[in-house]
Amino acid sequence: MNLAIIPARGGSKRIPRKNIRDFHGKPIISYAILNCLNSNMFDEVMVSTDDNEIAEFAISCGAKVPFLRTEKNANDYATTADVLIEVLENYQKNGKVFESFCCLYPTTPLLKSERLKEAYQYMINNDFDTVFGVLKFDYPIQRALRFNKEKVEMIWEENLNKRSQDLESAYHDSGQFYWLKTERFLKNQKIFTSNSGAVVLDANEAQDIDNETDWQMTELKYSLLKKIILQV
Repeated sequence: MNLAIIPARGGSKRIPRKNIRDFHGKPIISYAILNCLNSNMFDEVMVSTDDNEIAEFAISCGAKVPFLRTEKNANDYATTADVLIEVLENYQKNGKVFESFCCLYPTTPLLKSERLKEAYQYMINNDFDTVFGVLKFDYPIQRALRFNKEKVEMIWEENLNKRSQDLESAYHDSGQFYWLKTERFLKNQKIFTSNSGAVVLDANEAQDIDNETDWQMTELKYSLLKKIILQV
């Protein structure tokens, strides 16, 4: 059995009410909910929130909100792992145990359900603890710079004259979703372990939304994806 967990607290600071803000005609969280429901991969799709308005909207979209998030896990210091542990333990208290689960963030309108299926299969086939989406850095991080007082210098000066193609590719967490095996997660209480795998996403499939510029960039990417789909 698989569970989808969409963590969506009400107290977004940088973009107020971000999780239910209108995005191309509907609240942004609806894309994540419908993505999970339409994938046919989950026995249950739930939203973890402390906010009654978000809860009501999630339920109207077809998700479940069997309990509200505790105050302890609704503040700025609670980690995603803290929220996931609370959800899983509450389900277990009610006699529901899921073999695997996927944490999908509510601001992921660019993500395709095919990616969720791909990542799940990759986790199962390779017996990983977790699998998540990553993005490739556009520029070689081995040529990163830093400020030393008023001067700028390379962090790794030995890479100054190396060709870009000779430098190892580097990736970062896309911040979109995480597939996890429940028993192992509850034991390790970590999303990233020494036995984690990843699927590489295209730059147009992900966007961190921390400010207004990020929001506008996500809208542009979404419009581009829609245009590409119509042309196919």
